[in-house]
Amino acid sequence: MNLYAIKSIYIFEMSRTWRTLMQSIASPVISTSLYFVVFGAAIGSRIQEVNGVPYGSFIVPGLIMLSLLTESIGNASFGIYFPKFTGTIYEILSAPVTMLEVVIGFVGAAATKSMILGLIMLATSALFVPLKIAHPLLMILFLILTSVSFSLFGFIIGIWADNFEKLQIIPMLVITPLVFLGGSFYSASMLPPFWQKLCLLNPVLYLVSGFRYSFYEISDVSVYVSLAAVFLFLSICMILVWLIFKTGYKLKK
Repeated sequence: MNLYAIKSIYIFEMSRTWRTLMQSIASPVISTSLYFVVFGAAIGSRIQEVNGVPYGSFIVPGLIMLSLLTESIGNASFGIYFPKFTGTIYEILSAPVTMLEVVIGFVGAAATKSMILGLIMLATSALFVPLKIAHPLLMILFLILTSVSFSLFGFIIGIWADNFEKLQIIPMLVITPLVFLGGSFYSASMLPPFWQKLCLLNPVLYLVSGFRYSFYEISDVSVYVSLAAVFLFLSICMILVWLIFKTGYKLKK
């Protein structure tokens, strides 16, 4: 394995984060703070607790997962789309670098950015509400698996997209609504029976539920089902990436 190539791609992608700290780090943290102000004041005053957890603390895993998913997709999709847009992707494809090394470099950098952001948001949340992490290792596992899975998904979107508009369609019109409807700010058990069953069709529910379990040991579905869902999504993304490079989809003219 060409570790030098992986390191070069990884460092190049990470350097973009340090050049755009305001957009990459400060903006999501400010947005999270506003969520606490708005939801804490408007909803928290009416919903004191959810399953024995103060409402402000209850929404922390959902907020982190919301940012984790959108940032993972955004970082990875832009990271691979921009070389396509400028034409430098052909230099990478013609270099003595394997598909696996390219994916590790781009996806690894995108996942690292998302995990750093997730940890910063966790620290920011602790300034507003009391937090308890019952299973820190499980929390880190979900953080890593979710970041890697959705960075792979973003990588696929970046290859599929032909323009900047397409780059934003799925994150804005699909992922964000799914996160909001996936129990980020409420428990699925609070919904009527019909909507509870409908929520089970939302894949994001399993991510939020499993991540919240690592904090407060409460969940809408079994944590094992949540882990299985993450591994299934990761496997599907890996297969799709392999097919893209095998067939040259959107990479070869």
